Amino acid sequence: MKLPLFPTILVGLAVAAMIGLGIWQLDRRGEKAVQLARLSANRDLPVMTFPSPPVGDEHLFRHAGLMCLEVAGWTEQAGRDASGKSGWRHLADCRTGAEGMSVKVDMGVSSAPGVKPAWKGGPITGIITHAPDSTPLLASLFGKRPPRNLMLVADAPAPGLSASAPPDPSSVPNNHLAYAVQWFLFAGIAVVIYLLALRLRARRTASPPAPPQS
Repeated sequence: MKLPLFPTILVGLAVAAMIGLGIWQLDRRGEKAVQLARLSANRDLPVMTFPSPPVGDEHLFRHAGLMCLEVAGWTEQAGRDASGKSGWRHLADCRTGAEGMSVKVDMGVSSAPGVKPAWKGGPITGIITHAPDSTPLLASLFGKRPPRNLMLVADAPAPGLSASAPPDPSSVPNNHLAYAVQWFLFAGIAVVIYLLALRLRARRTASPPAPPQS
């Protein structure tokens, strides 16, 4: 059976691209495992000064301290306290005095929304984690995410709040194996569909023409 040239080339290129993406995801899986091991070791390092500028991943899950000179505002988001109870966590925009820079600090969780913490600032120690952002999922999947801002989850909550659940390296997913399997499956499905299409085409070609009506 003679294969159609252009459809075969197109399908071949698509399958090769899918396989390449699967192999890339396997490579990313190994890199992510090394990164997670390094971040887990950060928990045993001594307390550091909160990094400036507060971006990147190398200090995640490490204990740090800062001086909040003034609270410029509050942000309220869904979250959990240290006991696992759901609620609303309160993120303070803290001015640190470093060229007007402000950083977010998770100051604890309330059981009801709309709580206005009375905390005005002061020294804080806590665990470094990523600040919330709105990077699209597709950009994150293909590694196009810019360096993420960091924030601090305070060890001691603001008055009237419960301590937020501390950041844990186990919460960071390593889904690259699943992504790789998906790409390999897509490649296999594309091959099967194309072979079925070729088989149907061959049957139609081999079928004798209908006799003329008399």
